[in-house]
Formats: sequence, C-alpha cells, structure tokens
Amino acid sequence: MYVVVTDNLLERVKEHKLKIYLNSFTAKYNCDKLIYFEEWEDGFEATVREKQLKKWKRDWKVNLIEDMNPAWMDISLNWNFNFNIIRK
Repeated sequence: MYVVVTDNLLERVKEHKLKIYLNSFTAKYNCDKLIYFEEWEDGFEATVREKQLKKWKRDWKVNLIEDMNPAWMDISLNWNFNFNIIRK
C-alpha cells in the first residue's frame, strides 16, 4: 500500500499508471490503482492524516479501504486521462 498527499490527484494517478519515475516505489511495486482517497481542504490537515495512516497497521488500512471500496476496484478506471506526457 502506498499513502501520499497530493494537491492534484488526477496527475498523481496518471504518473503512477505511466510509471513516470522509473526508480520510484510505485513503479518498482506496480502501485498504479487508486483504491481509496480522502479529500481535505487544508494541506496541513491532509499531511497530519497521511502521517497517521502511515503509522497504522496493515489490517487497519484494509478495513478502512473495504468500508469504502469492498471489491478494491480501481476508482480511476473511468477517468479520462491525457497520456501525452514525457517520462522523467
């Protein structure tokens, strides 16, 4: 599982799907499915929540995900991505 804060979810998901950063954790472990997300108005609060989730046990995270997305479906499957970007 990969937990991160971003101010542009669409672009972050696209980067992971395209494996833009070849040496990144997400590219190495093929993390390219969005299965859960939270929206926060305040960046500081989002960062606090990210740190909290990173400390959680795996089964706690699984329960959180399954409450919202029991089938672990890729939430971004029907998003219209513009894949015309250059690999970094």
